[in-house]
Amino acid sequence: MIVSLLERPTHTTTTSTYPTRVDSVGSRPDRASTTSLRIDAGLAAWIADVTALTQPSEVVWCDGSTAQWDQLTKLMVSQGTLIRLNPEWRPNSFLARSDPADVARVEDRTFICSNTEQDAGPTNNWRSPGDMKAELTPLFAGSMRGRTMYVVPFSMGPVGGALSQVGVQVTDSPYVVASMALMTRIGTSVLELISDETPWVPALHSVGAPLAPGAQDVAWPHNASKYIAHFPETREIWSFGSGYGGNALLGKKCFALRIASVMARDEGWMAEHMLLIRVTSPEGRSYHVAAAFPSACGKTNLAMLKPTIPGWTVETIGDDIVWMRPGQDGRLRAINPERGFFGVAPGTGIETNQTAVDTMWGNTIFTNVALRDDGDVWWEGLTPTPPSHLLDWQGNDWTPSSGTPAAHPNARFTVTADQCPSIAEDWEAPEGVVIDAILFGGRRPSTVPLVSQSKSWAHGVFVGATMASETTAAAAGAVGRLRHDPFAMLPFVGYNMADYFQHWLDMGDMLGEKAPPIFQVNWFRKDEGGSYIWPGFAENARVVEWIIRRLEGDVAARQTPVGGLPLVHELNVDGLGLSDTDVATLTDVDKAAWLAEADETQAYFDTLGANRMPATLLTELARLRAGLAKLPG
Repeated sequence: MIVSLLERPTHTTTTSTYPTRVDSVGSRPDRASTTSLRIDAGLAAWIADVTALTQPSEVVWCDGSTAQWDQLTKLMVSQGTLIRLNPEWRPNSFLARSDPADVARVEDRTFICSNTEQDAGPTNNWRSPGDMKAELTPLFAGSMRGRTMYVVPFSMGPVGGALSQVGVQVTDSPYVVASMALMTRIGTSVLELISDETPWVPALHSVGAPLAPGAQDVAWPHNASKYIAHFPETREIWSFGSGYGGNALLGKKCFALRIASVMARDEGWMAEHMLLIRVTSPEGRSYHVAAAFPSACGKTNLAMLKPTIPGWTVETIGDDIVWMRPGQDGRLRAINPERGFFGVAPGTGIETNQTAVDTMWGNTIFTNVALRDDGDVWWEGLTPTPPSHLLDWQGNDWTPSSGTPAAHPNARFTVTADQCPSIAEDWEAPEGVVIDAILFGGRRPSTVPLVSQSKSWAHGVFVGATMASETTAAAAGAVGRLRHDPFAMLPFVGYNMADYFQHWLDMGDMLGEKAPPIFQVNWFRKDEGGSYIWPGFAENARVVEWIIRRLEGDVAARQTPVGGLPLVHELNVDGLGLSDTDVATLTDVDKAAWLAEADETQAYFDTLGANRMPATLLTELARLRAGLAKLPG
C-alpha cells in the first residue's frame, strides 16, 4: 500500500461507491450518519493508500456545507483551537492562537522536487523526488494515528470553469479544513468533477503529531520537523509538520503558484502572484488591471482602492493570485482562483484600508491577533490608538506599555471574498475578464519613477524580471541594498527562474499585438530628507488614472531609456501640495543611479545562470545602458 503512495495516482473509467461521513464533522461516532458517494477509482485508491500509511482513527469526506463548517468550528472551540469571538461585534468569527514555533511560511523547508536540480534552478531548494519521498514516507507513517483524516476536494477558480483546476487535500487539521472552506470552493460539487478525464492535484498534509490512546491533545499540534515538498512533474504536494498558512492551506501558494506555474508553462498560460481589479472611469469605461507587488508594497491597498478623485471607481476581483490564459479572441483573460482572502492583519486598518476592515465584519477566522476585553480582536494598525488592555497573540496580558507587539507581525485574517464591499459583481465569472494592463511595483526610495510605461512586451518582462525593493540600514547593513523579487514570484515559481522569464517572453510571442501594455509603479520615492514624496494609499488612484488615460490615448508619455514617463502637466497632482521639485523627482531619470542599477541587474542575472538567462533580457539590459549613455551628465 505504501509503495503505491509514492506514485502519482492514475485515473480509471470506473468509480467506487465509498461509504463516508459527509455530514458529521466533529460529531461523536455514535451520532454519525453515512452517505454513499461515487468516487473516481483512482482517487479512492489514493485515499486508501494514504489511510493505510497515516493510520487515522477515521476518515471524513468534506461536502462544503455550512452545517459541516459549523460542526467543525464547534469541535475546535471545545478543543481550545478556536476562541469564539463576541457575536455582537464579530458574528460567527473565531480567534486561533498557533504555537509560537509555527507562525509563518518556512521557506528554508520548502522544496521543489523536480527530476533535475537545474529544472528547480538556483532560487529554489531542491531534492530529487525519490530522495524526498524516501525521507518523508517514514514521517507520514502513522502520523495521523488517533486523529481524523479529512478529505477536502477543492476547486481553484469557479467549479467547472474553463480556467479552473481541481485538487484533493487530505489533512488531519480541522483548522486547515475550515480555512480551506473559506479560501477555496470545496465539497461534493468538486468531487463530482473528478474522473479519468479530469486532471487533479493530490495534496497530502499532516501536522505530524499522532495521538497515543488516552493522550491529551494540544490546541495547536505541529512537529518540529517541517517539509513542504512539491513534485512538479507529477503535480503532487506533500506537506508535513506545520498547521499554519501557506504551509498547510495547500490550495494557496503550493498549488495556485508553485504547481500551477509549472502547469501554466507546459500548457501555455500564466499563474501569477498578482491582484486583479476593475477600474471604471468617469465616462463609464471599464478596464481590468493585474498587478504584482512584493510584500509590504501596497498590494492589498490597491486591490481595495477607494479613489479620492471624482468619478473613478475600483472594484476588487482578487487580492493575491491571478491565472491568465489567452481567450478565443487572442486576448489575455484572467480569473482569481481563490475564494477568499488570507491577509496580513497588522497594518490593515481604518486609516489605511477601510474596505478590508469592513470585509471582516463576521464569518472570519483570525490567527495570532490580540483579544480585546469585550471579546473582539485588535492588532497594530487597526485603530490609531490601542486599547488600554488586551490579551496578546499568545494569551498574555498586554498594555500599550508592554514593549512587545500585541499581534504577531504575520497575524492573519481569513474571510471569503464575497464579503468585500468593493467586490465586483462578476468576480467569479468562469470565463474570466480581459486584461487591459499589467503593473509591476516595488519599494524603491530612489531611482525608480512614480510610474512608467514599458516600451514593449519584452521590455515589460525585463521590468518584471528586475523588480526589487531597497532594504534599510538596519535590515541589511547599508541603505539602498536591493532585495530582488522578480515578478513578486521569488518564493513561488515552481521551476527555474530563468526559464520562467522565458515563459513570459513566449507568452508575449503567443499574444502578439494583443498583449496588454506593461507599466511600472513606485509609491515609495523619498526626498533628500528621507520623507516620502508621494502620499500613497487612496491617492494612488491618480497614478491609475494616468495609466488608464494612456490606454485610451488621451495623455502622452516622455520617452526615456527606462520607459515612457508622464508629462508633468498631465499627471493629476491637484491638491496634494507637491512642489515642482517633488514632481520632478517623481518623474526624473537619474543617469548615475540607473547606470548603477544596470550593473546590479547584470550581477543578479549572473546568479541565475548565464546558460539559462534569455538572450532577449540581456539585450534589453544592453539597450538600457546604451540609452543611458546618451543622456547628459
